[in-house]
Amino acid sequence: MLSKLKITACLVFFGITTASAGVIVVHPSFSVSNIGQALRLANDGDTLLIKKAWYRVTDLVINKPVTLMGENYPVLDGEGKDEVLMVRANNVTIKGLHICNTNKGSLKNYAGILCDGVDNITIEHNLLENTLFPIYLPNTHHGVIRSNIIRGKSTSIESGSGIYLWHAGGLLIENNTVSGQRDGIYFEFSNRCRVLGNICKNNYRYGLHFMFSDHNIYENNIFINNDAGVAVMYSKYIIMQGNRFEQNWGAAAYGLLLKEINESFISKNIFEKNTTGIYMESSEKNKFTGNIFKENGRALNLLSDCTEDSFYHNYFSGNTFDISTNGRPEQNVFDYNYWDKYTGYDLNKDGIGDIPYYPVSLYSKITEDIPYAIVLLHSFVMNLMDEAERTVPSLIPISVIDNHPLIHYRP
Repeated sequence: MLSKLKITACLVFFGITTASAGVIVVHPSFSVSNIGQALRLANDGDTLLIKKAWYRVTDLVINKPVTLMGENYPVLDGEGKDEVLMVRANNVTIKGLHICNTNKGSLKNYAGILCDGVDNITIEHNLLENTLFPIYLPNTHHGVIRSNIIRGKSTSIESGSGIYLWHAGGLLIENNTVSGQRDGIYFEFSNRCRVLGNICKNNYRYGLHFMFSDHNIYENNIFINNDAGVAVMYSKYIIMQGNRFEQNWGAAAYGLLLKEINESFISKNIFEKNTTGIYMESSEKNKFTGNIFKENGRALNLLSDCTEDSFYHNYFSGNTFDISTNGRPEQNVFDYNYWDKYTGYDLNKDGIGDIPYYPVSLYSKITEDIPYAIVLLHSFVMNLMDEAERTVPSLIPISVIDNHPLIHYRP
C-alpha cells in the first residue's frame, strides 16, 4: 500500500496538491479514487477532502478520528442497498456531503449517517435525501449536528425520523431543516441536549417528538405544517422558549402536545393557526409565560388531571375557544393574561380588568362533551348561547378563572 507521502508525491506530479499536511484528496480520477481507500491510508486527525463526483458508498465504516469534508457536495449514493456511513470512532467530523438512497426495509433503522456509541461527533452542512433515518445517533454523546438539510422522498411508512437520538446526551442540534420524514427530530432517553433554530416542516407525523428525555432546551425553532404537530411526553425539566408552532391542522394535530410533562418552562412561544395550540394531559408544575395563542381552533385544551400549572402574561386572540377542558381543573392558576374576548372594564386605568374573566365558555364545554356540536359554530344557537352567558354569568363554567385579566397585552 502506498504511504501518504507517496500519494502526495503522485498528486504533485500530476499537478494536484493536497491543501496541507494530513489532507488526503479523493476523486475517481486521482490515485486515491474512493473514500474507503482514503480511510485505509488515513492517520488519526487527518482530513479526507472529497472532490465533487458521484461515489457508490454502502456500509462504509469510519473507525478513525478523521474529518470527511466534501467540496461542492459530492454525492455518496447508497443505491438502496443498506446504510451509507457508519461512524465507530470518537472525534469524527462529516461536512459538506450529499448523502442519499439508503435501504427502505423494515429490518433495521437504515441510516444515512449512523453514529453508534461515539463521542464528540460533528455533522454539519450536509444534504441528506431519500434516506430512511438520515442522522441516527444511538448512545452518542457530546457533539454538534448543525446546518444540515434533510429531505424525505417516500411515504410515511418508508420514512423514519430525520434526526434520531436514542440514549444520547449533551448534543447540540442547531439550524437544521427537516422535511418529508416521519418525525423531524426524535429524542428518546436522551438528556441535556439543546435544540436551537431548526425548521421542521411538512413531516408525516411530528415536527418534534421526544419521550423520557429530561433537562433539554428547545429554543427558536419553527414547527410548521406537520401532520400531528409536536409531541412532548414523559419528561421533566424542559425549557421551550421562542419557538413557533404553526399550521398544524387535523383531527389529531396539535401545535404542542404535553403528556406527563412536569416542572418545565414554556415561554415566549407562538402558537398560530393550529387545530389545538397546546393539549395538556397528566402534566403538573409547569410554568407558561409570555406565549402568544393566535387564531387556533382551541388555544389550550387543559384536561382535569393537570395540576399546579401556572399561566401568566400570555396572549389569547382570535381563537375559536381560548380554553377547553373535560372537567374542573381548579388546581391550576391563570393570572394577568390578555384575552381578546374579555369585555370587562378598567375604571382605575391600571391596565387590569376590574372583574374576573372566565375563559371556558359554555359552548366549549358542550363541544368537549359532545364533539359533533362543533357543527353549530357561528350558528344562531351559538350566538344565543353567548348572549345568555353575558346576561346570566352564572352559566359560565368557573373552574378556570383569571382574576386579573389584562386590558392591554404586556409581555
